[in-house]
Amino acid sequence: MRALTSLRIWLIVALTCAGLWIAIRALPAGAPAEAGNPSQQSPSEGIFTPAHRSVRAAISDFLNQHPSQPAQPIAFPHKVHLARGLQCQVCHTGVDQGPDAAIPSVKFCMSCHLVIAKDRPEIKKMAAFQARGEDIPWVRVYDYSASAHVRFNHAPHIRAGVQCSSCHGDMMQQTTAVRAVNLNMGYCLGCHTQRQAPVDCTTCHY
Repeated sequence: MRALTSLRIWLIVALTCAGLWIAIRALPAGAPAEAGNPSQQSPSEGIFTPAHRSVRAAISDFLNQHPSQPAQPIAFPHKVHLARGLQCQVCHTGVDQGPDAAIPSVKFCMSCHLVIAKDRPEIKKMAAFQARGEDIPWVRVYDYSASAHVRFNHAPHIRAGVQCSSCHGDMMQQTTAVRAVNLNMGYCLGCHTQRQAPVDCTTCHY
């Protein structure tokens, strides 16, 4: 009898958790953050805030739930461009000079595609963004929660010879970018320890 009661309790708990998760998934995701800007910044003031754009975004962030390959407005084929000799720094300017890897504007992309492959469907979609005077609303693949207080800086990693593939995976095999590794504290500390890089808190948390 006791075993049956215990089973019922666990069944109720499991069904409750499943129901909550379904409800969370059904919540609106909220407006996407602008490319290159943390989602936890106030759009009007640009100040730090731990607020999220929706309940679903807050819970997903708390549970560290992130899509491994976010849907992008343009199916940009990294492997095609890399196979033609373009290097990461051509499009992601400033990656070796500062914290951010810039995301190219639609104007930058169309400087080539006004002529190259202009009849392909994805290029036509890109041209439509430019015609409307809009930039492409790329979706961030990697970002740190505001509660982590992490300020990642690309430049020192590039100078130290860390390959882009260490975090981003083999881009020669990817179309739209994927979340190749989970950039949690364990992963970063493991890499720093292996390379004899600083591991004190203020290296990343500042």
